[in-house]
Amino acid sequence: MGQTMTSAPQDLQGRTAIVTGAGKGLGRAYALHLASRGAAVLVNNRRHPGESDAQTSAGQTVAAICAAGGTADANWSDVSDAASGETMVAQALQSFGRLDIVVANAGIDKAGSFHKQSLADFRAVFDVGFFGNLYLAHAAWPHLVQQAYGRVILTASSAGLYANHGMAAYACSKAAVIGLMRTLAIEGRRYGVLANVISPYGYSQMTAPFMSVAMQRDFDPALVAPLVGWLASAACDVSGEVLVSGAGLVRRASVGESDAVSLQADCVGEAVHALQGQPHHSYASAIESFAKFQQEHAALGKGPAP
Repeated sequence: MGQTMTSAPQDLQGRTAIVTGAGKGLGRAYALHLASRGAAVLVNNRRHPGESDAQTSAGQTVAAICAAGGTADANWSDVSDAASGETMVAQALQSFGRLDIVVANAGIDKAGSFHKQSLADFRAVFDVGFFGNLYLAHAAWPHLVQQAYGRVILTASSAGLYANHGMAAYACSKAAVIGLMRTLAIEGRRYGVLANVISPYGYSQMTAPFMSVAMQRDFDPALVAPLVGWLASAACDVSGEVLVSGAGLVRRASVGESDAVSLQADCVGEAVHALQGQPHHSYASAIESFAKFQQEHAALGKGPAP
């Protein structure tokens, strides 16, 4: 559906990407950026009732890519549908002949204090924000493993790291995404499949109510896109990372544990207070964390060294 663009480095030439939630906001910026670097892009965003193909946000993103000389196709699957991942992967393979990159970006929020959020609210948020990531990654995984190459980029949020008032459902769904990504990173590395999470700060329909005009400019989604482009490329050599990005900045987030202290039944509070302010260490896997715990157990005289 057009010729590959030449206005940007073509390091993604010959690659195919799927980007969900790519009709607007961050997802649209990612799709445009990947296409500008040579990737063929399957642009996903659900269709609203009564829209023609050209009127859909996915169709408009595809039109913009093709007008600039890129290659793209539109997909209107609802990512909360369990079949959506298989549908998108099948379409990408049929349209472009291969699949190399998946960017699961779609997400929704239903804000409200915990006691005001219904279980249906939790299900709706998880269906898009977690299962939408899962369905695409699960469908793409066998193809990426078989070809011994792939880049999986899932989307979390600072809410998934730190939470916030009124965001219980959203925070839980994004914390689950981080757990999924870390497992994919562990299992995929031996096959050349790298998985990372991006936690973006960008102007979007979801963040619009909280951003001034100046913030909307500073947090242009296009400023996050280069990080996604690098994570999607062969130059990427990291996996299992949570990268927070926005406004032309990036930082690394991690889960950490302090060193252990002795726990006695009669001084539990003292032990917990002693942990506060201690430096934290990150581990590559749960097994590595437990191995260090066993070492500390022996060092504190609680048992033999492992």
